Amino acid sequence: MKAEKDLILAIDNGTQSLKAIIFDPAGTPLAMETVPFDPPYVSPRPAWAEQDPDVYWNALCLACSRLLSREGGQKDRIAAVTLTTQRGTVVPVDKNGKALRPFIHWLDQRTTEGQKPVGGLWGLAFLIIGMRETIAYFQSQAEANWIRTFQPDIWRRTHKYLLLSGYLTHRLTGSFVDSIGCQVGYIPFDYKNLKWASSWDWKWRVVPIDPGKMPDLVPQGDILGNITASAARETGIPEGTPLVAAASDKACEVIGCGSLESHIGCLSYGTTATINVTHKRYIEAVRFLPPYPAAIPGYHTVEIQIYRGFWMVSWFKREFGHPELLEAALTDVEAEELLDRLLDKIPPGSMGLILQPYWSPGLKLPGPEAKGAVIGFGDVHTRGHIYRSILEGLGYALREGKERIESKTNIPITALRVSGGGSRSRNAVQTTADIFGLPTAKPLIYETSALGAAITAAVGMGIHRDFETAIREMTHTGEVYEPDIKSHRLYDRLYGEVYKKMYRRLRPFYRKIREITGYPP
Repeated sequence: MKAEKDLILAIDNGTQSLKAIIFDPAGTPLAMETVPFDPPYVSPRPAWAEQDPDVYWNALCLACSRLLSREGGQKDRIAAVTLTTQRGTVVPVDKNGKALRPFIHWLDQRTTEGQKPVGGLWGLAFLIIGMRETIAYFQSQAEANWIRTFQPDIWRRTHKYLLLSGYLTHRLTGSFVDSIGCQVGYIPFDYKNLKWASSWDWKWRVVPIDPGKMPDLVPQGDILGNITASAARETGIPEGTPLVAAASDKACEVIGCGSLESHIGCLSYGTTATINVTHKRYIEAVRFLPPYPAAIPGYHTVEIQIYRGFWMVSWFKREFGHPELLEAALTDVEAEELLDRLLDKIPPGSMGLILQPYWSPGLKLPGPEAKGAVIGFGDVHTRGHIYRSILEGLGYALREGKERIESKTNIPITALRVSGGGSRSRNAVQTTADIFGLPTAKPLIYETSALGAAITAAVGMGIHRDFETAIREMTHTGEVYEPDIKSHRLYDRLYGEVYKKMYRRLRPFYRKIREITGYPP
């Protein structure tokens, strides 16, 4: 008897690892394999972050082959494969799809200074509307400009300029094609109309790429191609299986958490911390910073991000968590769980310690001169207080993001969903509920990026008739954290009377530090 094809194989290539998960129509993960990246990236020079393309492809092959070699007949029931990846990680490739250099990772901080300013009518327009600094920043950050400037031979040989999603799609299908939902980065993409920018658009002047170097784009839920014979041999995925277009990891997280309507805020506690809502209209929560494509065709995710986010937890663990790291090495308990226990002894508000989580600057939020700050130190404070202040500072910054989004959409956010690595901390989630004063739910399953990709594929393959049905059937709420009223009142005062005033008061000093030291550049 022929097996019914009703399962989705979702591949999630994140920052720390690659996961391959098989989902059923109810959103239940039937099997999963994880291959960590060790290290997640390498730094040939200070501030650089790169990765060998074979690291990603080999991890995909290993995870899928392990997963599909298990007994149980699930392989025969796979209707489609889908792919979600980290955002903004890019590589140039030749005509055969072979990478011409390592990936430039999204955490890379190299810049290309001295680019020729945009002239003509566009240059005049940027001057009039006060956008020249924004455009200069875009030029300096665009990885394509760095390759073109410092590796001209590689740029001349570049046939296609691909995001990680496009690279893996080519390895799987043999086609230079990518999903609209994955287009996030310093590329000439029209975020309002969700397509490559028109030929007259300023983006082609800021990042002068031949349009022929960009892949073809396919809407979310459509088929990108089919698994080739060579990819089937390496991955174990049956030859001919359709690869369905999904979206970037953050966009997939949003629907994987069950956040389809604009009154539900999705908090992603990953390397970058974000707050997102799904919206039909193009709305810039911060002027000139576009909303990115959602996992749903034609929709956007209105987003505020804290660039270093829960990377700060890893930073704290590395720099100050030696006792927990040592204990974790001697026991079966993870260091993160031991650090979470440390917070049980620290009261909300960290006894007056307030942290501003700008460990990396931003263009518009907060600004290119920004630095992190911790104020309120006293002799009572310990490592635990600093650790709690990190979680609280991230909570304050995301609450500020919530208010920015609400002011632009005119839709109050009345409920929260939390996903990402930081959501495993019960103290982090409870602190979030207390700072926002809103019920905060964790999804029943942790792997929300992969689930969001599977939802998109399930709709594309007709397993569910539409996204409303798929999200209702495949996402399930787990534990809900209600805000503690006493803690919320404390946080409300600290947020309104201290935190929201910090950046404006400290900004002149940040600028002076930048002027004196040259950092951040």
